[in-house]
Amino acid sequence: MNTIGVNDSSCIRCGRCVKVCPSQIFVQEKAGGGVTLHKPENCILCGHCVAACPTGSVNHAEFPAERVHAVDYGAMPTPEQVELLLAVRRSNRALSARPVPQEMLDRIVAAADRAPTASNARRLAYTLVTDAAQLRAVTEYTLGIFGRLEKRLLHPLVRPWLSRLAPGIYRYVPVFERLRREYAEGRDRVLRGATALLFIHAPKANRFGAEDGNLAYENASLMAEALGVSQIYMGFVLTAVRQDKEAKLAAMLGLEGRRICAVMALGMPQFRYPNYIDRTPAEVTRK
Repeated sequence: MNTIGVNDSSCIRCGRCVKVCPSQIFVQEKAGGGVTLHKPENCILCGHCVAACPTGSVNHAEFPAERVHAVDYGAMPTPEQVELLLAVRRSNRALSARPVPQEMLDRIVAAADRAPTASNARRLAYTLVTDAAQLRAVTEYTLGIFGRLEKRLLHPLVRPWLSRLAPGIYRYVPVFERLRREYAEGRDRVLRGATALLFIHAPKANRFGAEDGNLAYENASLMAEALGVSQIYMGFVLTAVRQDKEAKLAAMLGLEGRRICAVMALGMPQFRYPNYIDRTPAEVTRK
């Protein structure tokens, strides 16, 4: 159990820790009164109490002084700068052969790890693949799964009824064929020449793994854009993973017992987009 305490001599009794604690561990009977603790064993290690305290009076074993930093809000990006980053961020599939520097990969993973998770569970973990042979293996795994799926879809006993129940699925058959053909010709249309893959994964029993993984992906994507690194959502790889009941890719990556929730390809672009476009605004209902 993590040790939590309140230094009564420096506490100014502002009640901020009481207001922000999601587990209601901090108790203040009346405004300006002393702060006490109730069932500290229920702490979910979110750190809200330490982050909110203006006098450093909350002592938490998980967040010692060297892990607590003052916020300089004057150094924060402006809303306009954030909007620009969001508008500029997009996939760039024109990748160079240059590897992404390790420092940049580390910062992208660190950004992902700062994303919120349900109940602050923080059960996500990350696997970076930069080895060329393993990257090829991921492409070949994906194409293999698609090949088996295509064979099932085209089975003479399956196609007549499935084409009526889910006709849209058959539009992917020529896509599967093209991916295999182009890979045989030396063009990898799955990874697009990426020099790194980031796998975001969670324990299979984690109920919110997929949601947490997508939040982490977005953080990583924005950091990649800020660093000038191209990022591509690996929908083909993730689709193959979801079709693979034997979880062979997870086993290949040493991720037994875990579920791959999101996959990002990373590479250094041949160029950066000189323009961004205004998209048609989504429909918003206000009630």
